[in-house]
Amino acid sequence: MRSLLAVAAALACALSAPAARAAVVADVADVADVADAAWTVEPGGGGRPYVYLEGGPGAVLEDKLSVTNPGAKPLTVRLRPADAYNTSSGSFAVRGARRSRGAGTWITLASDRVTVPPRTRAEIPFSVTVPPGALPGDHPGAVMAAVGEREAGVRIHLRVSGPTLAALTVEDVRVSGGIIRCTLVNRGNTALTPRLTVRADGLFGQVLSRAPRTLPELLPAQRVTLTEKWPDHPSLDSVKVHVVVTAAGDARAEASASAMFVPWGTVAGAAAALLAASGGTALWCVRLRRSTGRMPDGTGAEQADGQRELTGAAR
Repeated sequence: MRSLLAVAAALACALSAPAARAAVVADVADVADVADAAWTVEPGGGGRPYVYLEGGPGAVLEDKLSVTNPGAKPLTVRLRPADAYNTSSGSFAVRGARRSRGAGTWITLASDRVTVPPRTRAEIPFSVTVPPGALPGDHPGAVMAAVGEREAGVRIHLRVSGPTLAALTVEDVRVSGGIIRCTLVNRGNTALTPRLTVRADGLFGQVLSRAPRTLPELLPAQRVTLTEKWPDHPSLDSVKVHVVVTAAGDARAEASASAMFVPWGTVAGAAAALLAASGGTALWCVRLRRSTGRMPDGTGAEQADGQRELTGAAR
């Protein structure tokens, strides 16, 4: 009972402070172990996976972030805007501090440092100013929150009004052993969620048929390297691998590559055995000639010497 009264008193004190009243949206209730609970950042109001904003060039768009502190001590959070991009493997990532050149530079935060009282959730306003010359389409960004070494963020899905284009290309398809690689490029101005299909045809029919699978979101003007494992590829065959990628908006691309599968270990072993057999036959012929004076075809050594003498006499 005393511990419950102490917690209630602490909450009352926190809510009575002017700074707390300005930042607090809702108390975080029923935290089982506040000492081990982690802070979170999400779109304001909750229930959204990301912030979506749309407007034309020159528009000023506004929204909020929520930072939740379930701990027993005040939490100071550092905030920064950033551009978003795809890594070479396709993961969603953000630029480091002072490296943004796109949507990250359009975002203005109400404050770049916020202290959140214990067991509370604070909302931080921000705005996005679309430049007058911004091109239509998606311009991905994020707002990152950091405490100590940990950094988490909220994606800002910003679309500039105007014509949109969904376009993909598949490039540089390569087959090496049991690995199929290719490069996928988003040539349009909208973020796409591609679906990948891979098949391969050999000399005697189809040798690979993969069901379509959904890839991570590919942002505009980004390229990623895709890798497909093929552990059960043929041991001996000439194949043609086909890669097909589709996405919403009638985006489609495909490319092919040829490959030869040869069991080089078996071939090398057979070649070594053949060389060994050839060497043994030659050695047997030499020994036979030395011991009998005759060649394997029955030709005598004397006849060979006579031929050498006649040849010399003709000179």
